[in-house]
Amino acid sequence: MVNYIYQYPAPGALKLEGKPEEFARFVEEKQLLKRDVWAHFVEVFRIDADIQDNGWRGEYWGKMMRGACLTYRYTKNPALYDVLTEAVRGLLDAQKSDGRIVTYDEEHEYHGWDMWSRKYVLTGLQHYYDICTDEAFKSEIARAMVRHADAILAKVGPGKIDITTTSNFWAGVNSCSILEPMVRLYSITKEARFLDFAAYILSTGGCGAGNLIELAIENVKMPYEYPEVKAYETMSFFEGVLAYYEVTGEEKYLDAVSKFVEAVAKTDITVIGSAGCTHELFDHSAARQTEYSETIMQETCVTVTWMRLLSRLLLLTGDLKYAGRIETAALNALYGAINTEGLEQYSFERKKYVAALPFDSYSPLYNNRRGRGIGGYKEFADGSYYGCCACIAAAGVALFPLDSVLSGKDGFLFTAYLSGSASLTTPSGNPLTLVMKADNPVPEKWTLALSLDEAEEFSLSFRLPGWSAETALFVNGEKVTSSVITRKWQSGDEVTLAFRPYIREVRLNGRTALLYGPYVLARDQAKEAPGADLAETISLAREKGALKATFLPAEGLESLRLVFEKADGTPQLMTDYASCGKNWLSENASITAWHNVI
Repeated sequence: MVNYIYQYPAPGALKLEGKPEEFARFVEEKQLLKRDVWAHFVEVFRIDADIQDNGWRGEYWGKMMRGACLTYRYTKNPALYDVLTEAVRGLLDAQKSDGRIVTYDEEHEYHGWDMWSRKYVLTGLQHYYDICTDEAFKSEIARAMVRHADAILAKVGPGKIDITTTSNFWAGVNSCSILEPMVRLYSITKEARFLDFAAYILSTGGCGAGNLIELAIENVKMPYEYPEVKAYETMSFFEGVLAYYEVTGEEKYLDAVSKFVEAVAKTDITVIGSAGCTHELFDHSAARQTEYSETIMQETCVTVTWMRLLSRLLLLTGDLKYAGRIETAALNALYGAINTEGLEQYSFERKKYVAALPFDSYSPLYNNRRGRGIGGYKEFADGSYYGCCACIAAAGVALFPLDSVLSGKDGFLFTAYLSGSASLTTPSGNPLTLVMKADNPVPEKWTLALSLDEAEEFSLSFRLPGWSAETALFVNGEKVTSSVITRKWQSGDEVTLAFRPYIREVRLNGRTALLYGPYVLARDQAKEAPGADLAETISLAREKGALKATFLPAEGLESLRLVFEKADGTPQLMTDYASCGKNWLSENASITAWHNVI
């Protein structure tokens, strides 16, 4: 078993301020605490609801349970724990006599999205298992998971049904993503048959059309050139490959995941930290992201799964490049997708706008609007509905704060510079309280004050963000030269980080993206004069080569508000991407992250 270098803080240890806190509570209120939503998710298992259309309603329960349990790790809200416990009991009550927890009957099983949904049953139960405080109930959950998994092993595997044929979509890679929870079930039970089944999945390469593991290791074809290019499901499969490495220590699999992630980062991750400019597909979007497109793009499921894979690698390796990518995805693509205004969204299926879900599914990049589709839309028996992106997004909202302060055997790592407090335990087991203060959303100064009962030696490590031209560290006012500070800390010690953020220009295909700190700057028609043309070519004034800009107080949900000076002396407003396009039902609702700037 490979040990993680870092781990998340204990449930409730972090008390942050600003958007990480606000949005976690928003998700609780608008989604996770709603018993009627959970009841709908459970009902689909009782009535085999996905037979009718080869659907994926069976994913909703486990996908949202994962996000809910991660949210609980951050908020430790007892009301949320009670709702989740009720939802788990409801699911267990829906288990068939042979152990299956499914939305397809035996006549239609191992078809459509059956295995995908079975995967999410295990995933959701395992995440609740991790936070459950009732040992007897944990044993009951473990028994249910074993029965559910054994029903699969009885029919799928060597000499039985080939797992890559258990779905008629995406060459079976969706089915093969059950690899991750199978490995986790082995870790919980130590039953070798589950690890053997995981090894069998790996032997297929995860795809009926080609071996994804070998393709990743060879690193010649990029993910958008793979035999299947569904971004979300492919990344989910590689999460399982990484889980197998964590249990076995076989370096081949870490190599595959590491190379896959770097290939995705190079060829498909866009300026806002997501992927896929053609629906939810790898499509070389790193190069294509400046194009105008009428199609939906940058799916929220892709954003969150990218964050999950990065988070796992960060905990496992301690490589801080993963933390920077998490920050970009969270503050731009993910936060931009939160439906803060509670607006109706367009349903392709109903061909009209329908009642709001808490998250938008797609994020435009050039001169288009939000709210244009509900990803993974499926209806329930009573005519209500839900979607895949709405279910998964809570996980990303929780991951960003959880990844901001991490515990290791020798000390603590700080990856994002937020305000708030943390109640931690030192490597020697003593209580440690940290108070963190950032002077701005993009801080020029961030302080960390320590309070502990007795002096103790341990390390504090800090990510030096690429968005700062220079970062200086001070301990009690004295400058230090290393980003890893090991010393005997005592109560009253204070660490200060001084940053020098700057406006950065990214030029691609004749267009320009502007960034400040980890934020992408966007234009929003609703914030400009009526009828503003986001495709116009604008000439921005410069002084000694730098763009001339004035910072204004942020308004509403904005993190940043800047006015650039045009060459003709008129102003050009830009704000953070995540705050733009939130009123997508208005006439002037287009936004753009890429600008025609000269």
